[in-house]
Amino acid sequence: MIYTKKDIENLDRITKLKLINSVTGIKPANLIGTTNNNNQTNLAVFSSVVHLGSAPALLGFISRPQTAEVGHTYRNIQENGCYTINHIQPEFIKNAHYTSAKFDANISEFKSCNLTEEYINDFKAPFVKESTFKMGMRFVEAMPIKHNGTVLMIGEIEHLVVPDHATVNNDIDLEATKSVGISGLNTYYSLEKTNTYPYVRVEDVPKF
Repeated sequence: MIYTKKDIENLDRITKLKLINSVTGIKPANLIGTTNNNNQTNLAVFSSVVHLGSAPALLGFISRPQTAEVGHTYRNIQENGCYTINHIQPEFIKNAHYTSAKFDANISEFKSCNLTEEYINDFKAPFVKESTFKMGMRFVEAMPIKHNGTVLMIGEIEHLVVPDHATVNNDIDLEATKSVGISGLNTYYSLEKTNTYPYVRVEDVPKF
């Protein structure tokens, strides 16, 4: 199948969303937890979390255009400057997926989707207790993407929780964490480690 730009533009909205959300391959599946200044919590599934740098430890994610129904995560982060990123694991994929529904701002997805709020070291934003791999993030900056009205939200890791058994020679074994991936709007994948290679210098490149 070959799609031209015109073919893509002529697709119905849902088909286009599923297609274009799949073209990058499998992406990390995460739940982002926030709270507003009235202590109303929010939880939403995101597949756009990306590494931006290690010193400082920066991660980004894409926030969609803001509407009355969409944008609780963005607004909460703007209010209090912190949020959590929690890996999704097989035991609660279904619960995590249904946080994508457009709940009213005064309804917590934690309660509606039977997930548990957890607070660590007085960090204001709620972690997902069911997740064994999670990060407490401090908001750094928001970079508007003018072409489609989305925003790249950038934060720095302040708290990092990683399962002890998943740390091997200072590497994180994502297969051991059982963290899952996502493609399109609603398809989840398990991760399987296929190999590990050394840090590469030019002189180390083998003859293929």
